[in-house]
Amino acid sequence: MKTIGIVGGMGPMATVWYLEWITRLTDADCDQEHPRVLLKSVPDTPDRTAYILGQSRENPLPVLEQSAKELIQAGADFITIPCITAHYFREQLEDRIGKPVLSMPEEVARRMSAAGVKKAGILATTGTLKSGVLEREFRAVDIDIIVPDERLQGMVMEIIYGQIKKGKRIDWEMFSAVSEALFEKGAEKLVLGCTELPLVQKERQLGDAYVDVLKVLAQKAVIESGARLKKEC
Repeated sequence: MKTIGIVGGMGPMATVWYLEWITRLTDADCDQEHPRVLLKSVPDTPDRTAYILGQSRENPLPVLEQSAKELIQAGADFITIPCITAHYFREQLEDRIGKPVLSMPEEVARRMSAAGVKKAGILATTGTLKSGVLEREFRAVDIDIIVPDERLQGMVMEIIYGQIKKGKRIDWEMFSAVSEALFEKGAEKLVLGCTELPLVQKERQLGDAYVDVLKVLAQKAVIESGARLKKEC
């Protein structure tokens, strides 16, 4: 089997959730049937959203590159990054390291298209929305996206930066207000398009109306490694 490389720490708990998904989604009868995983958690990677929005001059790409190269040197056959916003740098990173970097946005869009989704609501950082990394992939498979207005996007950022990243409890009224607004605008499913957002499921299961991007990436990583993916997943 191929070895999975993970450039993580953006944020730290999202990386833990992603690694858990890889383990849970692997159909294995013993330890030896799980894929090898090399993880480098780099929480001090410069903030991706701040850089994309021009609020910081600290470019995250050199840190991502160094981390990926260290994983490859240690034996990783391909790289995964459990951070949607960091995919703004994915193509540059892939060119620099000479190894595949799995595209989470592309895989999410592909799977939603296969499920027949035509309109998707996006819950993500402002940096992700501005970068277009999700929109570009969704447009490519003829899925229209619906995003929060400025007031509701402020709520999304508060949930991500003011609550989840700080280890605080989720304001469910705030989360529900954003979700309901996107559903009312015609969204068939809502993409938890910041890898911090799937962590809300530690408090409350959201159901099939929400797409956990970390689970999607984990499924792809298991398949690419050559391990068996659980059929029910």
